[in-house]
Amino acid sequence: MTAPDPVVDPMLAPLAAPDPALLDRLHARLEAGAAAAGSLDIAYSVTGSPVGPLLLAATERGLVRVAFAGENHDAVLAALADRVSPRILRAPSRLAEAVRQLDEYFAGTRRTFELPLDRRLSKGFRLSVLEHLPRIGYGRTESYAQVAAAVGSPKAVRAVGTACATNPLPVVVPCHRVLRTDGTYGGYLGGPAVKAYLLGLEAAA
Repeated sequence: MTAPDPVVDPMLAPLAAPDPALLDRLHARLEAGAAAAGSLDIAYSVTGSPVGPLLLAATERGLVRVAFAGENHDAVLAALADRVSPRILRAPSRLAEAVRQLDEYFAGTRRTFELPLDRRLSKGFRLSVLEHLPRIGYGRTESYAQVAAAVGSPKAVRAVGTACATNPLPVVVPCHRVLRTDGTYGGYLGGPAVKAYLLGLEAAA
């Protein structure tokens, strides 16, 4: 005698996998609603790149953070929540222009970034150093000593290194173009392999 099929309570049946397109539409509505209500202070997105996934975060002032995977994106977002605002939402549409310009840079078709920047995470001497870095042309480098002299503090070589190591906007603000006096790389937030890749990309153009 064949046993009857078991009766499965529909409430206990596994749910069907959600439709990704539907989730995207719902998230877009959430994003738009948060922006309209003025409850979105930091928009973020993660984009792929030849140097790994990059976290991009922006306020209404402009791009405030670029982070490599090695920095731990969750930790970076938590720090932004503490230092800027806890009202953070993944909002790819707000970062679309930054993603486009980064894609062009990595493709070798863009040499300068034209993005509004929110520099609130850097102050004092460190801010002076970071404001100087975009003046180092694409494919060129300067030593830490040259940067120190350029910002009016020729003895502050070590402080220049610290400013570069804590740059909240790597790649976009090109701290990778700063080397030791002997030509060696020095430290870099993304690691020496990433610094080598960026310098090689620019040298090949």
